[in-house]
Amino acid sequence: GLGKLVKINRAARMGRNPATGEQIQIKAKTVVKFKVAKAAKEAVL
Repeated sequence: GLGKLVKINRAARMGRNPATGEQIQIKAKTVVKFKVAKAAKEAVL
């Protein structure tokens, strides 16, 4: 296969509202990331 989807836990962090410059708290969340299979990566390189 080409790869697989893996869950990544992102920690809470401080961010900034670009419109106002105000500091905001960004909550922790889980996101999905695509991890390319070794065979697919080697076929391209």
